[in-house]
Parts: sequence; structure tokens; C-alpha cells
Amino acid sequence: MSRHSKGTRSHTIGGPVHGARVITEREHDPYADRGHLAGPAVCPECGVAVHEGRWQWKPAPPDAPEHLCPACRRVRDHFPAGIVHLAGDFFAAHRDEVMRLVQSHARHARDEHPLQRIMAVEVRDGGAEITTTDTHLARGIGQALHDAYRGELHLRHEPGQTLVRVSWTR
Repeated sequence: MSRHSKGTRSHTIGGPVHGARVITEREHDPYADRGHLAGPAVCPECGVAVHEGRWQWKPAPPDAPEHLCPACRRVRDHFPAGIVHLAGDFFAAHRDEVMRLVQSHARHARDEHPLQRIMAVEVRDGGAEITTTDTHLARGIGQALHDAYRGELHLRHEPGQTLVRVSWTR
């Protein structure tokens, strides 16, 4: 890990990752629900429901009040928590295979953690940009690509900010 003059933290990963820093920005995230919701609730956009104080893919009680979940609020506001850049000759030559791995990782993450979602994917000029509703998903996508295909993985997170930038190149 290196520190830049503005306090930016970044990682360059070219081999196995050991001791990578866990991003814990939730206390500064304006989209995180403050405390637990008092009772059951359901998101009118995606249908995820609050059970025992956390968002889960379980049916909500019929009388549950509607409450827009943090992921749907981020999507509505076009305010990602993660941005993943994919580039390089390998990506250009294997784009469909790489994007299947990205989508598979994202589906698994969303099943386990309903607030971790891909917001948008923009493929252009031999590269791609993926925006996510959660920093852990962005980092997880980068790590999954690095584990599967190696290459160079860079993680950048500004302390006190709610955005992580991930760049994978091969």
C-alpha cells in the first residue's frame, strides 16, 4: 500500500494478495441506513425486505411499509460506491468470458448481500466501466478477475470517502 500526498490509499496487486486492507466506510456513507429500521419494511423498487434489522431476500409481511433501500437510492441518484475499470489486450480478446465472470460474481454477491449490485456496465473501445452500489462488490469483482486471470489490479480509496476505484488490466 502506498500513501499519496492527499491521503489517498491505493494498492497495486501483481501477484497473490496478502493483508489487503478492508474498506470500512459505512460510518461516512450517506446512503447507509442509520441504525436498524424499527420493524419490517420493503423496497418498492426491488422488493428486498428488512428482517431482523437488515435487508434480506425474504418476503415482507403484507402490511410492511415501503422504504427505498440504499442500493435503489444509489441507482436512482446515479451515485456509485464503486467504479471498476477493465482494460488491456487480454480483456479485448476475451471480453465475453471476462464479463460472464463479472456477472457471475455479481449475482452471487447480490444473492448473499442484497445491497451489493451492479448499477451499470459500459463497454467501449476495448475496455469497460462497471459501477456498483457497494465498495465490497467493486473490490470483489477486481479480486475475482485477478484470481482467475492474473494481470494488474489497482485499488484506490480516499479515506473518509464512499467511493472505491478498481482497475484491472491484462
